[in-house]
Order: sequence, then structure tokens, then C-alpha cells
Amino acid sequence: MFVTLEEAKGYLRVDSSDEDDLILRLMETSESLILNVTRRTRAGLKRHEALIRTAELYAIAYLYEHREEADHKAMTETLKYLLFGIRKERF
Repeated sequence: MFVTLEEAKGYLRVDSSDEDDLILRLMETSESLILNVTRRTRAGLKRHEALIRTAELYAIAYLYEHREEADHKAMTETLKYLLFGIRKERF
């Protein structure tokens, strides 16, 4: 989405390429979560790039650091709070 593999690895402080596949999957998952929470398309998120980058890095780091005991409800709630201002309403 808005974060590259190198940026994600830097944020996670991962130096080797041993976990690249895992990190790429976490990046895909975080993108899906952000799209679901915001109810927007990728194109609709472009003008909110700074906020989306922060949310994406948060989700990637959370999933990476808590891969064994992640509280997905808490993570999703945090993403909702981060992205509330750009979330599309549904009626």
C-alpha cells in the first residue's frame, strides 16, 4: 500500500531477509484491515497518506510482535480510532 518492505523492516528493526515473506503477508493483512476499517478504496486513501502510513506501520508491528497472542479486537479498535476521521459512513 503506502509502506515499502524496506520501510516496514526498518520500523520493525529487522536487518535480515529471513522474515521477508512473513512481513509481506503482514503488509497485505494490514492493507486489508485498513481498507475494511475506512470503507474506502486505495485511490480514496491517497490524500490521507501520512495517516494511512502510520496506521499501516502500527498494524504491521502489532501483528509481527504479537503473532502468538494477538488481540485482534484491540488492534482493530485502535485502527478505528486512528482512522475515524476518514472512515466512510454506511447507511
